[in-house]
Amino acid sequence: QVQLVESGGGLVQPGGSLSLSCAASIRLFSIYDMGWYRQAPGKQRELVARINSGGSKNYPDSVKGRFTISRDNAKNTVYLQMNSLKPEDTAVYYCNAGVKYVNYWGQGTQVTVSS
Repeated sequence: QVQLVESGGGLVQPGGSLSLSCAASIRLFSIYDMGWYRQAPGKQRELVARINSGGSKNYPDSVKGRFTISRDNAKNTVYLQMNSLKPEDTAVYYCNAGVKYVNYWGQGTQVTVSS
């Protein structure tokens, strides 16, 4: 059974940093494209960062230069380093694993940016 388990969320002040982790129980983790998405109340889920199986990364303009995604295939884990956090980054952050037509989601972890 595939499981994606996020950790590292919490409350942080504006300008602060948080690091999220997603541990995946997936066979052949290295072939999966991994992503972080977020969903704020009343808004659609949106892509935050993505890293493909080859290590190429992409980010939306809203987080570019502040967030960094990375993966450790030996540990079946993907990370999201978030710096210079803003109140508008407040959301539930979800881990995603995808290959071809298969997609898996974690349960989400809350990130709240507030003073």
